[in-house]
Amino acid sequence: MRNIKRTSIRKQDHIDICLNEEVGFKVKTNGFEKYDFIHYAVSELQTDDVELKTDFFEKEISLPFLISSMTGGTKKAEKINSQLALAASELNIPIGVGSQRQLLENNKHLNSYKIIRKNAPNQPILGNIGASQVVKFKDETSILRLAEVLQADAMIIHLNLLQELIQDEGEPIFKGFISKLEQITNKLEIPIIVKEIGNGINKETAKLLLNCGVQGIDVAGAGGTSWSAVEYNRNKYNINKLFREWGLPTSYCIRTIYELKNKFNFLLIGSGGVNNSLDIAKALALGADITASARVILQKVVNEKIEGVVGLIKNWFDDLKKIMILTGSKNISELQAGKLRKKEELY
Repeated sequence: MRNIKRTSIRKQDHIDICLNEEVGFKVKTNGFEKYDFIHYAVSELQTDDVELKTDFFEKEISLPFLISSMTGGTKKAEKINSQLALAASELNIPIGVGSQRQLLENNKHLNSYKIIRKNAPNQPILGNIGASQVVKFKDETSILRLAEVLQADAMIIHLNLLQELIQDEGEPIFKGFISKLEQITNKLEIPIIVKEIGNGINKETAKLLLNCGVQGIDVAGAGGTSWSAVEYNRNKYNINKLFREWGLPTSYCIRTIYELKNKFNFLLIGSGGVNNSLDIAKALALGADITASARVILQKVVNEKIEGVVGLIKNWFDDLKKIMILTGSKNISELQAGKLRKKEELY
C-alpha cells in the first residue's frame, strides 16, 4: 500500500533532501564539458560593449537568467520564496514558483506563493503545475486560478513522469495530456511554458508541444538534480536505484531543440545542471535564449540569504561578459554564431 502524505509535507521533504543530501547525477553530466569556446585573441570589446538585456515575452530583463521553479506550499517555503523574489527584483530577472499543487487542496499556505509578487512587483513571475494535475482539469478554470494567485506572467506545466512513477504517492497518469494542453493554450491569455524536471526534452517532444501552442520550452536536462534520487532518498529505498541516471543531457536537448527555431517562434530555456558561469555561457552558445538554475540557488539562499543569491548571479554574469569579450561576442546572438566547438574538432 502506498504511504500517502499531504502535498505540503512532501514539499517540505523535497526541500530538506535537496539541501542536505547528495541527489545529483553521479555518472551522467550536462554534457557541456564536451565543448570549448573559440578564443578570439584580437577582440576589441570592453565590458560596457557587451549587452545582456533581453526580452522575456513582453518584459525586458537585465540578464538572460531565470531563478527556476523550486518550492511553495509550506511554511519554510514562504521565507525562501520571499528572499528569492527580493533577489529577482534586485537583479531584474524572472522567477518561477514550485508546483502549486498544494493550492488545489487548500489555502493554508497561500502566502508562500503570493509573497513572490509582493516582493517582485515588476519582474516576470511563472506559475507552475504538473501534467498529472492538468489531465484532471475539466477546463482552463483551475490553471487560470493558479495564475491569478501569483499575478503570473506565464504558467509552467512540468513533466515529471519518472518522478511520479517512483514516488510512493505518485500519479503517473499523463493520458489525455496533449489534448488538454492544446485546450489550455487556446484559452489562456498568458504564455504556457513546458519544462521537464531533470530528465530532458527531446526535439520530437518539443515539436509536439509547440504544435499545441506552447510558447516556451525549458529543457531541464540530465546533469543536475536527479529527482529519482530525491524520491529514492525520501522513501529510503534499498533496492537497485535503476533510474538515478535516467535522462537526456542538457547540452543535447538545447542543441537539438534549437533547430526548431527555424519553424517556431518560442522561448528556449536551458536548465539542468547549470551551476556556474561556464555552463551558462555554453547553454546560451548552444541556442538557449535564457538559462536557469534551482538547487544551487536554493542552497545559496538558505545559507547566505538574499545577498548570497545576488552575489552569486552577479559573479556568474561578470564572468559571462569576460567570455563574450574573449570570443568577440557583443550580444547573445553573436555568441551563438559558431563560437562553440566540440572538443574533438579542436585536436
